[in-house]
Amino acid sequence: MRLSRRFAPVFAAVALVMAVPHDAMPHPRTEGVSGGSRPAGSDTARLPAVPQPFGAECRTTVTGSHVTAYCHNPYVGTDRVALHVECARWWDIDSDSAPIEVGPAMTVRLTGRCWKEVRAAWITHEE
Repeated sequence: MRLSRRFAPVFAAVALVMAVPHDAMPHPRTEGVSGGSRPAGSDTARLPAVPQPFGAECRTTVTGSHVTAYCHNPYVGTDRVALHVECARWWDIDSDSAPIEVGPAMTVRLTGRCWKEVRAAWITHEE
């Protein structure tokens, strides 16, 4: 009983610190500002820009030794896509297509092949 009375103020302080909402805690960016508050209008100047959606959506199908990919760009920005094909046999040559621009609301078809089986096929995107 004696031990709990001795540490009661410590327990109360810890409980108060844990009960303070996260928004009430001081922010590292406001430590140098007098009064502990940010100047008016500084919130919008320091926040990063919201990234806009980007990138074509691609569907890749493998049929035997042939690879076909259809990429559709539903966004405003132009995307550059390339098809990469990795062949299963060590002597079969892997291939990479040249990048193709996919403009807004465009669909492109990319093809590739191996002599025998395909191990993997994927699409890369560039802005």
